[in-house]
Amino acid sequence: MQISVKLDGLEKVQKQIAALSGSGIKTAMSKAVNDTAFYVRKFMQAEASRVFDQPTAHIMRSFQFSPATPEKLSTEVLPTYYGGKGVDPQQILRAQEAGGTRRDKRSESALRRVGILPGGYQTAIPKPPYPGSDDGKGNLRGPFLVQLISYFQAFGEQGYRANMTDKRKKALQKGTAKVAGRRYFVSYGRLRGNRSSHLAPGIWAVSGTHGVIVQPVLMFVRSGNYTPRFSMERIAKVADVENYMAKRMRYRIRQAFEGLST
Repeated sequence: MQISVKLDGLEKVQKQIAALSGSGIKTAMSKAVNDTAFYVRKFMQAEASRVFDQPTAHIMRSFQFSPATPEKLSTEVLPTYYGGKGVDPQQILRAQEAGGTRRDKRSESALRRVGILPGGYQTAIPKPPYPGSDDGKGNLRGPFLVQLISYFQAFGEQGYRANMTDKRKKALQKGTAKVAGRRYFVSYGRLRGNRSSHLAPGIWAVSGTHGVIVQPVLMFVRSGNYTPRFSMERIAKVADVENYMAKRMRYRIRQAFEGLST
């Protein structure tokens, strides 16, 4: 959302404006723009909490803006991506605002590249999640996800050294005193009619003596479409941004004038 200076509604402070120098009025205006940006960011975060089911800290922290200055009397409050392994928040929120198909996660792209994830499908965590796999917010924990990708040797050329060797797979299957052993396998259910066709499509784990415990780890589901939920227009209307901006402008101009008078 873009926020810039508007001079409407400043009739009550015209005398103060006239008394201030050019740099003084611009400084007051830049402070008002930043006040409004902080205000809008809180509304965006509140809206994200309202429309999303347990939004991640990655999404909630992404709403940022570059402060306005006397030389640049505008700013934009936007979901910001700082790199790393997470999905770009702008991609996520753009889909939630406009609707449409969710883009593949990096893990999905990796599994699709090695032929494990079928075309037209994406992944979803089962309910209940596989023990120790989730972060409590509907996502797989980073280390667990790395283990899955490594197990199926889905890391690309740059990360191939992280792919799990047969020796490491045997160690994982054996387990330790603290962590039960397990092995993973892929079921395609009725998609391909293999021996595990009675199981839903996805990645499954086998554990326990003689492999008697079979649990879902990551399900393959049809790529879904988002319906519009996160609306910048609604945020602007509910927050009454223009009126708030006018109030902060009047306040900052009076504050600058009082500082000039003392």
